[in-house]
Amino acid sequence: MRSLIIINDPPYGTERLYNALRLAQALLTRDSEVTVFLMGDAVAGAKLGQKTPDGFYNTERMVRRVTNKGRVLLCGTCMDARGITEEETVAGSERSTMDALAEAIEQADKVLVF
Repeated sequence: MRSLIIINDPPYGTERLYNALRLAQALLTRDSEVTVFLMGDAVAGAKLGQKTPDGFYNTERMVRRVTNKGRVLLCGTCMDARGITEEETVAGSERSTMDALAEAIEQADKVLVF
C-alpha cells in the first residue's frame, strides 16, 4: 500500500507532527510505501540542530528515521518563507513542489492530513 501523509503543523506546540511521524514509522515497519510531505510550519521539523530536553521527542531524529525507508518531501515555498535552506535540513529529505505533491496524491492509495 502507498500512503501519503501531509503535515502542516509546527514541530512543537502541538503533537500533530509528532503523531504523524510515529504513524509513518509504524507503516514503514509493515512494508508500506510511505511519503511524508511537510508544508507550512511543519518544514521546521526537518531542520538540523534541534536541541530538545532529555526525554522529549525530537522531530529531527524522527524525520531522519522516516528517510531511512520512506520519503520526506519539504515544500520549497514554505522553506523559503521560513528562511530554511536545503543544507539546513535532514539528509535524505528533499525540497519539493506543489506539482510533486499533486503527483504523490494521484499515486497514493491513502492520503492522511495532519
